[in-house]
Amino acid sequence: MKSVLVAGGAGFVGSHLVDRLLRRADIARLVVVDNLWSGLVDNLSHIRDPRFHFEPSDVEAVQSPHLFDEIYHLASPASPPWYMQQPERTISANLIGAMRLRELLKDGGRFCYTSSSEVYGDPIVSPQPESYRGQVDCTGPRSSYDESKRCTEAFLFESQRVRNLDVRVVRPFNIYGPRTRADDGRAVSNFAMQALTGRPITIYGDGLQSRSWGYIDDIIEGFERFFWRDTFDYRGPLNIGNDREISVIDVARHVCKLVPGSRIIHVDPAPQDPTNRCPDLTLARQLLPGWSCHIPYEQGVKMTIDWFANQMRRERRAVSNG
Repeated sequence: MKSVLVAGGAGFVGSHLVDRLLRRADIARLVVVDNLWSGLVDNLSHIRDPRFHFEPSDVEAVQSPHLFDEIYHLASPASPPWYMQQPERTISANLIGAMRLRELLKDGGRFCYTSSSEVYGDPIVSPQPESYRGQVDCTGPRSSYDESKRCTEAFLFESQRVRNLDVRVVRPFNIYGPRTRADDGRAVSNFAMQALTGRPITIYGDGLQSRSWGYIDDIIEGFERFFWRDTFDYRGPLNIGNDREISVIDVARHVCKLVPGSRIIHVDPAPQDPTNRCPDLTLARQLLPGWSCHIPYEQGVKMTIDWFANQMRRERRAVSNG
């Protein structure tokens, strides 16, 4: 029986991963470490499993008398407004957090890291394969996130080379869905909350920048298969995402159809906002046969809006009930 640690497990993606891990019968203890910087206790409030334990802590300072068979590192904000506001903290959570977590891994244990498609920067190659080295501005306003993800990958893959560390690194592309924070700041959650609260939907620039929107259930299925379910000898990073590219303005227009009365306004472009983002999934299809993002963005966006609407109703009931 295994002991597992999930850093950042109260976050949007982390909490969904925790749910999947708790389906496993071979786990005796699962510890979530989260300082609730961008995570929410409410994301874990549904869990009643006696194997689950929550420890509020910065990932860089986590303490444990036990070592773990598997460690999952998701302890970083992923939204530009969040990581741009506290860049030093973002770098520390990714890199120093990985160094601290590796010390808590048993010999022969597995270290799983959630990197990002942001390691490709503003790409001049599309779609982006794992071999693409990217075009990142190492001194730009997004560098705290982009470069800390890249450096943490380097740390882990060098640990693999010199220590034979068992490493699994995913590079997810534009995840959205339930449990995103209402103030997250990324496109789908922004559009949903703006429409539901009667505010104009804000588009940065002309909205022609494209993204590959992956619904959370599909992405977590890919994580599950790559991190623990499937067996293979591959020792590099893996793109996980949807290879259907949709412009930001088209997503906003779809939200307007789903929430009648919504309207779109344009504001100044966000600094160094990538023009495109699309994964080359050739390798994922080889390693994880049959896996793909099955949920189209039209359906996924509707489910996300419905979730946000339900959350708003819950909050109103809670206020009215005192």
